[in-house]
Amino acid sequence: MSGLKPNSPNPTEIKLHTLSRMLEIAFDDGASFTLPCEYLRVYSPSAEVRGHGVGQETLQVGKKQVAITALEPVGHYALKIVFDDGHDSGLYSWDYLYLLGRDYETNWQNYLDRLAAAGALRE
Repeated sequence: MSGLKPNSPNPTEIKLHTLSRMLEIAFDDGASFTLPCEYLRVYSPSAEVRGHGVGQETLQVGKKQVAITALEPVGHYALKIVFDDGHDSGLYSWDYLYLLGRDYETNWQNYLDRLAAAGALRE
């Protein structure tokens, strides 16, 4: 899910909105997405969050107020996002950011459903 594919869209603009805790990203195919910091944090591509295989994911709780403190480009293919809770180990490839934007509504509902099933909170 995080590898670059031939003809993958590339970002043309990335803006961090610190007050609203949103990351705005536009791609060269015309798509653009505004993604909450909380969403990016709970869907981090890091092994800490995703585990090392299907069913190994760790549900992230209490991330409603998380913010991004830094965005660091990694080559021409990814972004390292540093969060104010200390998490900084996931590399968000352009493909992965695109999929997170495209599939936001489904992913977000899945996250809310998993929180509810675990009796956990976003706060």
